[in-house]
Amino acid sequence: MMSFLRSTCLALLAALPLLANAAAGTSAHDLVQGTTTELLSDLNANREQYRSNPNAFYDALNRIVGPVVDADGISRSIMTVKYSRKATPEQMTRFQENFKRSLIQFYGNALLEYNNQGITVDPPKDESGDRTSVGMQVKGNNGAVYPVAYTLEKVNGEWKVRNVIVNGINIGKLFRDQFADAMQRNGNDLDKTIDGWAGEVAKAKQETDAAAPQGGAQ
Repeated sequence: MMSFLRSTCLALLAALPLLANAAAGTSAHDLVQGTTTELLSDLNANREQYRSNPNAFYDALNRIVGPVVDADGISRSIMTVKYSRKATPEQMTRFQENFKRSLIQFYGNALLEYNNQGITVDPPKDESGDRTSVGMQVKGNNGAVYPVAYTLEKVNGEWKVRNVIVNGINIGKLFRDQFADAMQRNGNDLDKTIDGWAGEVAKAKQETDAAAPQGGAQ
């Protein structure tokens, strides 16, 4: 189950291009709840089509999740200031594109298998500042409930997702560590690391799957 939960949240966190802005004044809590409801409803209605047509699945995630994700902020956070300040706009765009496509490639199938056994969004927290979190409880096939926490920040006055923590596992940190390790192995060659990022996402998936408890429903 843990491997699946990571899959789901990573897909929701995928660094998709921001195609539109959320409605003005939408709270962080309502943004997470509304996006989750819309995504699961769309998956339930089009599951078989998406299984046979990956591009349609990609477009759906792009349309539904893209507007609520701070793609640029997530990408720069993964690169860290050490590397992002040296990256050209073209390199940043290419990294975002490689990142989102690799997430869908390696994690998308698990998301398609989720039958909405039960997702409950926690009550709203204080949203008076520029940063907040929204909690969620996800019920698995085995009946266990796993906590998920989204971190959101205001970007140009609108709430955007910046990170997610699944059952205590910080997804942003996982990929930051992965990027730093790849840069070291590639001799600080940013282009080589960006072009090989799909392999790094695959490696991260292998590591998280290996750490998943055995015997539970996934």
